[in-house]
Amino acid sequence: MNVPTDVLVIGAGPAAFAISSELCKRGVTVQGLASTDPTRPWNNTYGIWGFEVDKLRLSHLLSHRWSNCNSHFRIPATKHRADYGLFDKHLLQSHWLSLIDSANMVWHQGTAVSLEHFENYSSVNTKEGFHLSARLIIEATGHQSRFISRPISKNIAYQTAYGMVGRFSKSPINPGQFTLMDYYNSGSRFDSDDNYPPTFLYEMDFGEGIYFLEETSLAFTNPVTYDVLQRKLQTKLNRKEISILEVYHEEFCAFPMNLPLPYLNQQVVGFGAAASMVHPASGYTIGNILRSAPLLAQSISDNLMKSNCSSSQLACEAWTTLWSQNSIQCHRIFQFGLEKLMRFSEPQLLDFFDTFFSLPLPQWSGFLTNTLTIGQLSGAMINLFLKAPWSVRKGLMEFRGQETELMLKILLNSMK
Repeated sequence: MNVPTDVLVIGAGPAAFAISSELCKRGVTVQGLASTDPTRPWNNTYGIWGFEVDKLRLSHLLSHRWSNCNSHFRIPATKHRADYGLFDKHLLQSHWLSLIDSANMVWHQGTAVSLEHFENYSSVNTKEGFHLSARLIIEATGHQSRFISRPISKNIAYQTAYGMVGRFSKSPINPGQFTLMDYYNSGSRFDSDDNYPPTFLYEMDFGEGIYFLEETSLAFTNPVTYDVLQRKLQTKLNRKEISILEVYHEEFCAFPMNLPLPYLNQQVVGFGAAASMVHPASGYTIGNILRSAPLLAQSISDNLMKSNCSSSQLACEAWTTLWSQNSIQCHRIFQFGLEKLMRFSEPQLLDFFDTFFSLPLPQWSGFLTNTLTIGQLSGAMINLFLKAPWSVRKGLMEFRGQETELMLKILLNSMK
């Protein structure tokens, strides 16, 4: 058997790089296992609110930043009163790689196929014949993780999106603008033959006549296909008499919004989407990853220093760091919120978002970024209910599907 390293990280995306770099900063010996070259460029875009990236001191890694940020639910447009940024994904990847490389982290290229646990280490076997051992194994391979166990759910809702970066015959949005959600100018109410839920446009002006447009389905248990999203985007451009002149990049995105939380007593630790860290009601992940990685790395580093800490204890402490009782309770509220959003009619949905973004900035931004305590989150939801029109209040009080079970869990946990 090879001598176990401190930590083996499986994966080569943002979550894997974030936790690997934070562990390396703390002097932890880390090895990586990835099925592809870890320097292979990432495909997807990663957006983040300005106040998040400023607090993380990573604003120098942005490719674009907008102060003119709004959404369209009604007339007039909703002003967000906050900056929004887009990471330069190549710069972000290079930033993490430089930290990892400076610590001489060893990468193995291969596909993990089996995992064995022992008292003081775990071992991964790869399809290529490698046998890698570590005191702790972290899987950060996304929502389709192989080794993270979680309850089975038949009601998984997926966010899907089709986007393009390109040039157009005329500007699809105002110069220098970022639009988080455009439902009003592009809602499904125009599509009489459309049996899908409302979709929205996510729009960015990159400057120099280049724009990013992404047609997005927030969440649906029967995922909206890329073909449907692409057709919707084309239809909306046609209505504005805008033609596509040149396409530089296409983005295809699909991920589950409401994966059940992993079992927190398993000896392998998840991170990122593998640990259900996707925000169930908004889909945001990158900010949570960036905030959580230093906390998780510190917990692991501290416990590795304890001579009597077994691998199962290491994992237990890591899971507790990721999923405290406060964060579990907040996660249930977000899941409850997602259930409501999926069942709202289109007028209710537009009224809901119009009310949501009229909340004080710390409340709506804290909700979207998962930075509120359970008390603060509850206060924000009460405020929203009081401000909302009757149609939204009625929808919030009607319990269907998983909503009753989720609410019971929230109430029972609050009594403990």
